[in-house]
Amino acid sequence: MNFPFVYYLSELIFPRLCVACGDKLIEQEHWICLDCQHHIPRTNYHLEPENPLAQMFYGRVRIEFATSFFYFSKGSKYQALVHNLKYKGMKELGAEMGKQFGIDLLQSDDFSSVDMICPVPLHPKREKQRGYNQSFWIAQGMASQLQKPLSVGNLIRVTATESQTLKNRFERWQNVKDIFDIKNPEAFSGKHILLVDDVVTTGSTIEACAQAILSKTDARVSIATLAKA
Repeated sequence: MNFPFVYYLSELIFPRLCVACGDKLIEQEHWICLDCQHHIPRTNYHLEPENPLAQMFYGRVRIEFATSFFYFSKGSKYQALVHNLKYKGMKELGAEMGKQFGIDLLQSDDFSSVDMICPVPLHPKREKQRGYNQSFWIAQGMASQLQKPLSVGNLIRVTATESQTLKNRFERWQNVKDIFDIKNPEAFSGKHILLVDDVVTTGSTIEACAQAILSKTDARVSIATLAKA
């Protein structure tokens, strides 16, 4: 049985569908169709240093630069993309979107000084339950394009917390305050660290990560999230 026949038979039985719109993918497409990729609502914050995401952290934590790849709103097909990545086991989707995000960041001089890419960690118990950390897969895809090393295991989450989904801004901050730590401060010393997360809403989680790094090292911190709610 030759490969083309096997491929088309598998496509007939288990068709590959776009995670955003649900249409059938063609052979050259992976996870998301070209039409959805083309129309993804990019923020282009990486080209605008004083963007709304950067302004979100004014007076809260010292951030060098901040960006998100795209906007999403409740009920949109791009919310479905995030949902599939975060809750449906589609970790490879994170790597694919991270690659596209990384390609965009190559246009920005601001992010060219990044020394290391650090995904926001899950608590080990939560990661075991989910089977993966979606932020790691996004960061891995970005690192492959930016040609920067990944830091995994130095920034750690020391306390398991409740879901942030239904909490307001103050409750989110209280939920993540002091839950991150640095195992080896010297590894971040003098470095420009790019913190990577999946979605930013109020910014509480990634703010807590940045505070943990800045309080124990002389590193600089920038932020990149796949999506901005």
